[in-house]
Amino acid sequence: MPNTFINLTEAVRSEQLFKINGFTAIKEKPGFIASTIWTVGGHDWQMEFEPNGRDKYNNEGWMKMRLSLVSEASSEVAASFSCRLVYPTESSSKEKTVSSMFHRNNTSVDLVLTKRNDLEASGYVKDESFLVHCAINVLVAEPAAAAATVTETCPSDLQNDLGELLRCQKGADITFFLVSGGGESVAAHRCVLVARSPVFAAELLAETTKEKVSQSIEIKDMEAEVFKAMLHFIYTDTSPELEKKGTSMARPLLEAADRYGLERLKGICIEKLCTGISVDTVATTLALAEQHGCSKLKANCMNFILANIAQFHEISATEGYKHLEARCPSGLTEVLKLMVHQRHK
Repeated sequence: MPNTFINLTEAVRSEQLFKINGFTAIKEKPGFIASTIWTVGGHDWQMEFEPNGRDKYNNEGWMKMRLSLVSEASSEVAASFSCRLVYPTESSSKEKTVSSMFHRNNTSVDLVLTKRNDLEASGYVKDESFLVHCAINVLVAEPAAAAATVTETCPSDLQNDLGELLRCQKGADITFFLVSGGGESVAAHRCVLVARSPVFAAELLAETTKEKVSQSIEIKDMEAEVFKAMLHFIYTDTSPELEKKGTSMARPLLEAADRYGLERLKGICIEKLCTGISVDTVATTLALAEQHGCSKLKANCMNFILANIAQFHEISATEGYKHLEARCPSGLTEVLKLMVHQRHK
């Protein structure tokens, strides 16, 4: 059966200086600070700065940059994102780079820039501001002139095999006790968890240095069905519970995915939530997007509110709006500013 291949024959690079002001005021601020849209390689991108983020091992106090693909792409987009701190007078820090294939379920990539405390002592901050030199390299894809023929093979059974491994618990070497499930226990395999989740990797590999390795972990702050749905995704890369229950499962599952560093699952939950925004849910969803750095979901919520200003009274009467007001005042302020701006157009 013929298959069309893609030739990545051209690279487009663009560079910008991202100036971040008011360092003292923002350094403890949660969430992301966004730049304007940046067009590179025929695609629209947005940079965001997180002054108080976590590294891949879930440690706090790290400053991060995020690159998001904000335009629709008909196929995967291969790109790399590089950043370095710029010293006010002379030398710059070592450049850091991350690469990713951007597509509809993976629209952003994070780059850990530096520890916040290190930046304060480094001399890069001058007059309450500092500079970050950012570069995007995009590989421009072109269809190959000739199609190649690939020999047909049997479809992979890996998802089914790993799903069965989770179900039958054969060879399991760790047990999770789900407090919200009345003490229900779920057995799993350390090697699978370590391979799929950077947070599980940090937690479980750290235990290997101890004399006695724990055989069980208690999960207190997550619903049993959410944890089991997340575990099923870790093993199979699928989420039947999400398809079955829709946005009611997408919200807690997104929180779980963000907590355990499951970026693909997080992206799938974002897509599901984007399709379920309504007057009743938009405030709750916006708060969720703010708390977990979901730029695409946040943009969709903002656009919905602006398109339905006549119904803002109903939106502001929801429990979700009260939650947004209490937990994410910065997000609410941003909404109100956009509404005022739109009314004065």
